[in-house]
Amino acid sequence: MVRLRMIDDPAFLDKLAKLGPALLSGLDALETARRHLHPQRFDEIRSALEPLHQKLAGALTVFEASETPDEAKAFAAQIAKSAHATQKALSGFLQPISGPEEILHAMHQHCQAQQFLYPLRRVLPPVSRFFIEPAYRDRLAELDPEPAQGVMVGLHRGGGAPPARGGFVLYVPESYDGTSEWPLVVALHGGSGDGSDFLWTWLAEARGRQFLLLAPTARGDTWSMMGPDVDAPAICSMVDYVKKSWKVDASRVLLTGLSDGATYSLLLGLQDGSPFTALAPVSGVFHPANMENGNIERAKDKRIYLVHGSLDWLFPVMIAHGTRDALQEAGAELVFHEIEDLSHTYPREENDRILTWFDPGLALPAPA
Repeated sequence: MVRLRMIDDPAFLDKLAKLGPALLSGLDALETARRHLHPQRFDEIRSALEPLHQKLAGALTVFEASETPDEAKAFAAQIAKSAHATQKALSGFLQPISGPEEILHAMHQHCQAQQFLYPLRRVLPPVSRFFIEPAYRDRLAELDPEPAQGVMVGLHRGGGAPPARGGFVLYVPESYDGTSEWPLVVALHGGSGDGSDFLWTWLAEARGRQFLLLAPTARGDTWSMMGPDVDAPAICSMVDYVKKSWKVDASRVLLTGLSDGATYSLLLGLQDGSPFTALAPVSGVFHPANMENGNIERAKDKRIYLVHGSLDWLFPVMIAHGTRDALQEAGAELVFHEIEDLSHTYPREENDRILTWFDPGLALPAPA
C-alpha cells in the first residue's frame, strides 16, 4: 500500500484530510448508536447521526469527484469502499424502519466498513488509533511490527467467504510472534449474524491486550438449540485448529456470545469435555436442555460472567434473574452484571470487565 508521505499532491491530501475524520466520526457514532439502540431512542439516535451522515456524504462526493494520483488510486478506492459502507449504515439508521431487517443490514454495513478500513491502519495513523483502545495508542509501532518470519498474523478465514455458513474468522494480533502461549477468546454472534461481523466487537481489545480471537459462524441461521447439535463439533474443531497452528494457553480459553450466541455458549461451554475454561454470555437465556443433559451439574465451580440489560425487550431481565439463580444454586463461580441502560444490544464497554475478570493479565495497563 502507498505511503502518504510519498504523495506530493496537496489537493488529494486536502480532500483526504476532510474524508478521514468524517469517516471515523461516522463509524464511532454508529458504535454508540448500536450500543444504545432501543425503539424509544430512535429519534434521539437519528438526530445524532444526521449531521454526520451529511458531512460524510459531502466529503465523499468531493473525494471521488476530483483527480487522484496514480500512485494513490488503490488506497483511494479502499478508503472509498469503507466510506460508502459507512454511509449506507448511517442511511439505514436514518430511514423509517418497518422491521428488524433494516437495522440488521445497517449493522452489517457498519462491520463491512471496518473490514474495508482495517488494512489501511499502517498508512493512516488515525485509522490505527481507531482500531485500538486508548490505553495502547502510544504503542502502535510495538503492537503492529513487521511479522516474525514464518508466523501467520492478521485476519484468517476458514470455511468459505462470508456469508458462508459454518466458517470462521480468526484474528491473530500483529504483535504475536509465536514465542509464548496466548489466551483465546471465542465469540459467538447472535441469531442471523455471522462471525465476520461479530469479530469487530472484540478486535480492538484483542489487538492491544494480545489474545487470539476466533469468531465462528453458525451452520444454520442460528446456533444448534433445536434438533441435532451440528455446531458443537464444528466449533471444537476450529479451536483444535487454532491450538495446532498457534500457541494457545489451554488454561485461558473464554467462550462468549450475544443473544442466541450467549444462549448457545452455555449449552456448549458446559458440555462434558468442553475446552472452555470460562464463559461470558451476554443477553441470552438458559436453555431448558441444560437441565436435562447434565450441564447444570457441570456448572459447579465453572467460572461464568453473566451480563444482561434491564431494558432488554427480547429476553426480559427477569429471565436472566432465573438463569443467575439456577447457576448460583448449581455452585457456579458466578458474576452477574445487570446493566441499567442496556437493551438487547452489545455493551462494548463490558469487554474490559469481562477480560479483567477472565484473566487479570489482560487488564488495561495502569495510567502512566
